[in-house]
Amino acid sequence: MSSKGKSITILVAEDDEDDRLLMQEALEENRLANDLHFVSDGEELMDYLLHRGNYSTPTQAPRPSLILLDLNMPRKDGREALKEIKADPDLRQIPIVVLTTSKAEEDILRTYDLGVSSFIAKPVVFESMVQIMKMLGTYWFEIVELPDRASR
Repeated sequence: MSSKGKSITILVAEDDEDDRLLMQEALEENRLANDLHFVSDGEELMDYLLHRGNYSTPTQAPRPSLILLDLNMPRKDGREALKEIKADPDLRQIPIVVLTTSKAEEDILRTYDLGVSSFIAKPVVFESMVQIMKMLGTYWFEIVELPDRASR
């Protein structure tokens, strides 16, 4: 899918395989999965964004238009990765939506303090995930003006 003539790349940082599948199917249902990439933890997320290791070329890791970030992941959790991304001048403009099982007020406050764009509690029902992905797609790719990646 493309919005306003731009390619949409969604990067999902999620360690749970079932949640990955649920998100992928919900994105496909909303026709938002044509350029979808997954990483399984914060270390892999940073490798992707910084073109390191398995993601050493931009064609292997295109710059995402949106990052969907789980907080509770192994090796480097989403909170640590969020802090690194928002501290990097080349990455901080990428919108990040936290999509996590945590509903802790501390996580909500901390992630907003670190610069997250939105905080959403993961639904457990597929239909609810489809609705969330539909709303995210509409908001981020039809309503909001995102920075032009070509000028970066």
